[in-house]
Amino acid sequence: MTNLVPRDSFFQDLFDFRRDFDQIFNLMMSGFGGERTSTSSTFAPAVESFVDTDGKKYHCRVSLPGIDPKEVQIQAQGNTLTISGERKVNRSSKDVNFLHEEISYGVFERTFTLPEGVDTEKLTAEYQNGVLEITAPVAAMALPRRIEIRTPPLSKQIAA
Repeated sequence: MTNLVPRDSFFQDLFDFRRDFDQIFNLMMSGFGGERTSTSSTFAPAVESFVDTDGKKYHCRVSLPGIDPKEVQIQAQGNTLTISGERKVNRSSKDVNFLHEEISYGVFERTFTLPEGVDTEKLTAEYQNGVLEITAPVAAMALPRRIEIRTPPLSKQIAA
């Protein structure tokens, strides 16, 4: 029983492994030669998107802490939404010895297929506390509707 790994440590090890794997993968994709710079890699900001059926709105939230909203581009074409930009390294000195290096820098681009009925002409974007929120109304006819199931009166069921 004393050899059991505490749950918190086990999950933390899994997250550390994932982070390390991502760093190795990014290093492989950006090339091995020369000086290792975090700016040559790309990253994918965390995103959540959903349709609020009560409010009849599409929401897309993108986590962009440390990124100037002026450096972010949003494009809608047909039923495709593309968000792109760059997180730049902002250090006063280039000669540093990292103790922890978990923040990714570089360019990013995320592309999503918008759900049916999203009015791309009315897309709006707001940036607050490091989160970009894109919203647009959704046509009522594109939202799921509940269909009532009818049952015959009890007297007809007994007769059958």
